Amino acid sequence: MDRRRFVMTLAAASGTLAFPLSAHAQDFPNPAGDELYKPSVGQAGKDVIWVPTPDALVRRMLEVAKVGEQDLVFDLGAGDGKIAIAAAKLFNARAAGIEYNPEMASLARRNVDRAGMKGKVEIITGDIFDPKLQERFMQANVITMYLLPDLNLRLRPTLLKMRPGTRVVSHAFHMGEWEPDDTFTVDGREGYFWMVPANVAGRWTLKDDNGWEGSVDLTQRFQRVGGTMSIKGKTQPLLGPYVSGDVLGFTFVDADGSVRSVRANVRGEALDGGLHFARMVTTVKGQRR
Repeated sequence: MDRRRFVMTLAAASGTLAFPLSAHAQDFPNPAGDELYKPSVGQAGKDVIWVPTPDALVRRMLEVAKVGEQDLVFDLGAGDGKIAIAAAKLFNARAAGIEYNPEMASLARRNVDRAGMKGKVEIITGDIFDPKLQERFMQANVITMYLLPDLNLRLRPTLLKMRPGTRVVSHAFHMGEWEPDDTFTVDGREGYFWMVPANVAGRWTLKDDNGWEGSVDLTQRFQRVGGTMSIKGKTQPLLGPYVSGDVLGFTFVDADGSVRSVRANVRGEALDGGLHFARMVTTVKGQRR
């Protein structure tokens, strides 16, 4: 998909965009293209127009997502390949980009070669809404993008089906009711970060290895959760419940009046972790009914 749309009033007035020079400009492709293809800022694409993400913001997006050598990064709407190349070159990740415009995708492949990242970065020509390509990028654990809000919302159901803990970072645009876990600004440009939450809604039966038992009813809206704990016939609200990736946590008052907390990893219909009381920790397991 052709990247980046023309969103600044100044750019609309002048027909140009001025980006701050990066101290690491050599780490990023030449935005003017090469002798075979020279993209122009604001050129039309399938769903967006092309405006490259500034170098400093690219770096910050990947830093906020904590990209590392263990990661597979997919850039949706890869343009000239700069984000995918930066993920590989600066953060040692494996990376891929999906770009709709064949000429732009070819330029991105040449940029990959020029950056010495052949074998670490793949540029795919295609549509990010193609089900086969969605199957591919759903294998990633980091997603980057600079798309319009309506495209973000179209992608949101697919992103929420990805593995819990998958990191999603976007330049400029949000995900509607799915609030970001973090926001950041670089040179006046906004970025948004989300972590795909596990599905924890429902009733869970919990038991620890000392014979303690409880029942938790959870409601969920994206990463926001609430609920109640029932112990020995008494029900009370949970204190500070949260889900972060595949980690579920909450605090409650036990039947004896003691304050305890649970921190557990969610694995589909089961969870396991620790039941914390003072300085003691017992193993707790749970099953969704």
